[in-house]
Amino acid sequence: MKLRVKIKRLNEDVELPRYANPGDSGFDLVAAEDTIIWPGETKVVPTGLAFEIPPGYELQVRPRSGMTRNTKLRVILGTVDSGFRGEVGVIVDNTERVVGPNMQAHVIERGTRIAQGVIAPVETAHFVEVDELSESERGSGGFGSTGVK
Repeated sequence: MKLRVKIKRLNEDVELPRYANPGDSGFDLVAAEDTIIWPGETKVVPTGLAFEIPPGYELQVRPRSGMTRNTKLRVILGTVDSGFRGEVGVIVDNTERVVGPNMQAHVIERGTRIAQGVIAPVETAHFVEVDELSESERGSGGFGSTGVK
């Protein structure tokens, strides 16, 4: 059984999301308008869509591998909670470092597949404050403490 997710187009001519292939976990999110992002800038690219995510689920906004591999644009991971009803936007950083007369903006054209959305179940936690935590092999080691190779 497929999960029913209500979608509202905020602009008549924006594309509804779709899965590219059967079995894909992510569906394409498309730019609703041209967006210019200069090197070092961060912009929110509108999708022209609002979602009604069922309670107990979230919409995860994730990068598309092709954009990451082929450009200096980086989609920032995002979470859309089930209670949010506004337009979903995609946060994009232009990591290009060219400064000066050769500096060029990157234009995300309307209709470009900029990110993917994944609908995922949400597990909420009941937090219990304690004086001590149990021991583990890793302990408090983090940030590369287990090595890089």
